[in-house]
Amino acid sequence: MPTSATTSQPTATTLPTLSPLTRQERDVLYAVGCGMRDSEIATALSLPQDTVAGHLARILAALGLRDRAAAIVHAFDCGLVTPGRGPRRQTKVPAPRAAVRRATERHAPEPPLRISVLGPLQAWRGGQPVDLGHLRQQSVLAALVLCPGRAVSQQELLDGVWGMEPPATNVVPVYIYRLRKLLRGGDGPGPVIEHSRCGYRLLPGAAEVDMARMEELVTAAGAAERAGEPAEAVRFCSQALGLFRGELLAGLPGPLPELERLRLTERRTALAQRKLNWQLQLGRHAEAIEELWALAVAQPLNEPVAAMLMRALYLDGRQADALNVFDRTRRRLSDDLGVSPGQLLRRTHQMILRGYDAGLGLAGATP
Repeated sequence: MPTSATTSQPTATTLPTLSPLTRQERDVLYAVGCGMRDSEIATALSLPQDTVAGHLARILAALGLRDRAAAIVHAFDCGLVTPGRGPRRQTKVPAPRAAVRRATERHAPEPPLRISVLGPLQAWRGGQPVDLGHLRQQSVLAALVLCPGRAVSQQELLDGVWGMEPPATNVVPVYIYRLRKLLRGGDGPGPVIEHSRCGYRLLPGAAEVDMARMEELVTAAGAAERAGEPAEAVRFCSQALGLFRGELLAGLPGPLPELERLRLTERRTALAQRKLNWQLQLGRHAEAIEELWALAVAQPLNEPVAAMLMRALYLDGRQADALNVFDRTRRRLSDDLGVSPGQLLRRTHQMILRGYDAGLGLAGATP
């Protein structure tokens, strides 16, 4: 008679932070920790997608977690998901790494509503694009999407979308009404935007937002790094960067979209540096050089990028090119800003001149 490889159910002693959860909620948390989306979890556990969303909402409330990204971290921290060694127990959900890989490689069911802010603001309902109306109305939607999990007051919307030139009439409720109709559609399951005494908010789970998915992948990359799997961290970071497309919030008026463009641009640059630094640690110098060149051209005054490019070129056997990058960056800093290279760039330059391969190859990750 065949024996089962199933391990025993974790107890409150081994996993005390999971004790408030039911078995099915633990299965959902496990799948979330694996990086799976609600639609994929619903398929894996044979549950309706709205049931999965309800389980996740109860998990966040029971464990005192802020959002989905915090749930992913919690799944790793409590040991429910163990990178590189498979699950602690047998379940209907695939093992962590295989689950994430299959989730990214197969075609997942189209979510009812998708919203993208990592580029021009766009929305799709049932796979079809949604006309979001004129630009001020789109900026109102962007403000709600970019403030996940909290209500945005009417005054915040006025300040963020109109700035110092408020509208002559009270148009915010009108825009919210139109957006509700557009995003819900004729046969939609319910309202997408909620109104309370604190303001308006996009209901959790009402839409799949690319920014939330990006943060999930960044969290997974950090967990992979802590587990000693830099190649997996590179893969997750690459997927996160792949969600950015074109000019961020292109054409949207108002102070809030402008600030978010800067924030998201810095976020994208930091992710790119983080991924490229892991590639250098893995010895994939030639692979990183092309991306670093493009990043250095786009941001010629970014000293950490210039230093990484110098490291990559030197470790690829191109010392002269590495020194040329230093000279070019030094001139740009002097001409454009009237400053000299900082400590990081000078230290990298000195290590290249001295042939200090170990120091260049083992430099820490970019924050």
